Amino acid sequence: MIFSKMIATCGGIGNIKGGGTIAAILYTILWWLVRPSIGNTPVQVVVFLVLLAAGVFVSNRLEPVWGKDSNKIVIDEAAGMCCTLLFVPHQWPNALIGLAAFRFFDIVKPLFISSAEKLPGGWGVMADDVAAGICANLVLQLIMVTNIL
Repeated sequence: MIFSKMIATCGGIGNIKGGGTIAAILYTILWWLVRPSIGNTPVQVVVFLVLLAAGVFVSNRLEPVWGKDSNKIVIDEAAGMCCTLLFVPHQWPNALIGLAAFRFFDIVKPLFISSAEKLPGGWGVMADDVAAGICANLVLQLIMVTNIL
């Protein structure tokens, strides 16, 4: 159970007030630092899938202990930011806009995002953040296609 708690809280970040935002920021910084050495798409897709699978697994294990979608679980924010930055060029405006867009969609939960968290167990914990990540990624893709930046 200790290992599940460490994964779910991303090493304890979930125990800090504002842990979700902190986890999203730290993932963005990690992406900025590591992305040049791992390349673009294939490794990032694998990282996303690992975060998603691990998040569903540990959320299912911890839901009986911490309750439904506990704010201690922040691996969902890491997975959401990973999804946000998939297929996105390694440029600081993309990282910052992606972070802001992800947090907006994750907090406000417009469109289908709020209904995604109603899925059972770990899928519900992860689905709303992945949906927010998809929306934030679409914002970034639209910015790139229209050459706004």
